[in-house]
Amino acid sequence: MLWGPMRPPRPIDLRSDTVTRPTDAMREAMMRAEVGDDVYGDDPTVIALEDEVADLTGKEAALFVSSGTMGNQLAIATQTRPGDDVVVGEGAHPIFYEAAAGAALSGVQFSVAGAGGFFTPDELDAVVHPRAPWAPRTSLVSIENTHNRAGGRVWRPAAARAVADHARGLGFASHLDGARIWNASVACGVDVATLCAPFDTVSVCFSKGLGAPVGSAFCGSRDRVAEARRVRKRWGGAMRQVGILAAGARFALTHHRGRLAEDHANARALAERMASVEGARVDLATVETNLVNIDVVPPAAVVAREALALGVMIGSPGPHRLRAATHLDVSRAEIDLAAEILARAIASASATSATTKAHARG
Repeated sequence: MLWGPMRPPRPIDLRSDTVTRPTDAMREAMMRAEVGDDVYGDDPTVIALEDEVADLTGKEAALFVSSGTMGNQLAIATQTRPGDDVVVGEGAHPIFYEAAAGAALSGVQFSVAGAGGFFTPDELDAVVHPRAPWAPRTSLVSIENTHNRAGGRVWRPAAARAVADHARGLGFASHLDGARIWNASVACGVDVATLCAPFDTVSVCFSKGLGAPVGSAFCGSRDRVAEARRVRKRWGGAMRQVGILAAGARFALTHHRGRLAEDHANARALAERMASVEGARVDLATVETNLVNIDVVPPAAVVAREALALGVMIGSPGPHRLRAATHLDVSRAEIDLAAEILARAIASASATSATTKAHARG
């Protein structure tokens, strides 16, 4: 049924899994956190979080940072020189969502390998510059798992390892943008440390699917993390009694990882419903975790505006593309209601678009 869904008492926010609010139990843990001064290295809650994340990712050390962007940029800053080239997949986060920080902070450029966010060793070879004095020096290869713009798709462990091993054989460092590695691990049934093992450095996020209010971690060798700590200070990212935030991240790791499969199931339910809606298309084969790309016939911005008026907030990353993210603040009942509202919004936007075109034709 397309018409007449009940308006939710509060907007159903599907814009991102970053919009979650701390639970009461998480707030309690943050309020009671033991703190010190992290610039001096004596905040016990931060130390405990960094040790836990290093263990989970299988790396020697970890550094608590404010965001996934900072984690990715620390990987670039500590493994490249100005003028270097960094190979990434199509739609990579550092190109689209990090305010050109790679160029501004580290003086690097990017080459895009493959399509849809994924690439093979051969596709990596195709974009590596020749070793010549007039060419930029390729020094770092990065993959994103799960891949945001691809709709939360997962790199298969063998494919990721093949790229990282090939990069190493060419003398390049490798980085894993694992902002949603927790989702990838649940989706493919492989532990996080195994997914991270082929890479020199890894960034992981606590404020997306895990629902913490702030924070990511940069992970790697002890020497690499020590250098990243210096760069973090240079960039103004060193904080003092940050154990209050680290406590939220620790709570999320303990209590929210186990429920990620619920988000994946909700995303699948939304995708299947939207795939049956006239004026919308969803490639169900690409719905692997908690993100759903919905291609629509009318302008996506118009659909998003109509949906907002009806009580659903959704992103429109392309002219005819919506993106929905499921998360711990959205129940299955709300997903079902959101699907009905989105169907109504698409129908309304389609009618508006048709009327506008008819008027334009005179």
